[in-house]
Amino acid sequence: MTYSPEVRERLETDAKEIIDRYPRPRSALLPLLHLVQSVDGYISDDGHEFCAEMLGLSKAEVVGVSTFYTMYKREPAGEYNVGVCTNALCAIMGGDQIWDELSEHVGVGHDETTSDGKITLERLECNAACDFAPVMMVNWEFFDNQTPESAKQLVDDLQAGKEVSPTRGPRRLCTFKEASRILAGFPDGQAGDGPPAGGPSLEGLKIAKANGWEAPKPGEQTEGSDAS
Repeated sequence: MTYSPEVRERLETDAKEIIDRYPRPRSALLPLLHLVQSVDGYISDDGHEFCAEMLGLSKAEVVGVSTFYTMYKREPAGEYNVGVCTNALCAIMGGDQIWDELSEHVGVGHDETTSDGKITLERLECNAACDFAPVMMVNWEFFDNQTPESAKQLVDDLQAGKEVSPTRGPRRLCTFKEASRILAGFPDGQAGDGPPAGGPSLEGLKIAKANGWEAPKPGEQTEGSDAS
């Protein structure tokens, strides 16, 4: 695969905008990888070469970075990257069961894509949303308090082309390519939509306010601290 002149021109324009944000060009590698992924749906060989050329790096340096991070796909990804958290708390709250049943339901395993190109299934580590365990993510948007039944219904709806809304955040679920472009630094204008946090996330703050608790100010000694 080689980029058409039109795609190449668009990529170069966006890449130059990204590079200009950094004091050193090579610092722009991560967002540039997201940029080419937003076009190809994964980090293609052409994508590696494009990033290397734009940043003055060797292709090996670019490949070394893209293969280190799981957010960069090595094979064409589905329209929706469905991640099931199976880290400690989510696992014991049902994440392992969700993974097993969902994998069997869609017929693919970790980092594999359904034959219709709709779903890439991924076994995720912590999503930093333990207060809503078990949690799933679709193109990095949260779906909280899942069950095997709700998880299977979610992927069925995605495959059927139905409108699906995350539990928190934007009302509209973007595609994997669209999400990659956002991560490259080109917002879609949805960042302020929807609820940013849910009740369980705010309980600690409510308790602190009710008791008049405040974080220590810089230089203050806290009870039990060692002043020596």
